[in-house]
Amino acid sequence: MTKYNVNFDVESVLRTVEALGRNQPEGTLEEESLRVCAAALLFVREDPHKLDEFREYFRRLTPPAVEGVKVDHVFATREAAETWLKQGDARDGQRLRVAGQGFTVIDLGARGLKLVRMPLPEELPPHKP
Repeated sequence: MTKYNVNFDVESVLRTVEALGRNQPEGTLEEESLRVCAAALLFVREDPHKLDEFREYFRRLTPPAVEGVKVDHVFATREAAETWLKQGDARDGQRLRVAGQGFTVIDLGARGLKLVRMPLPEELPPHKP
């Protein structure tokens, strides 16, 4: 199993993404995807708190963390999950399976709780060695 470095060097990753992007024809989906990835890293790099949050998010998505993902609630429909969310029993970070898809409860502060699509490990493509 590949080990992921959750304390990766942002500058090294950005240089790598930039190098890969230079090899893609401008305007292709690949070039655009690499540009978006670089922008996302630049965004979190600007704020140490955001970078720490991203590192934790990355850690939770990578093996062996994904093997320990626990689904807190299962709902047959999105409507049922939204109804539950409005009842006030939900907590930030809870994982849900809604109609076979993974979601996470996110606390938006004064704006309340929201369901955000976050695939469960079994929804992701198999890990390549």
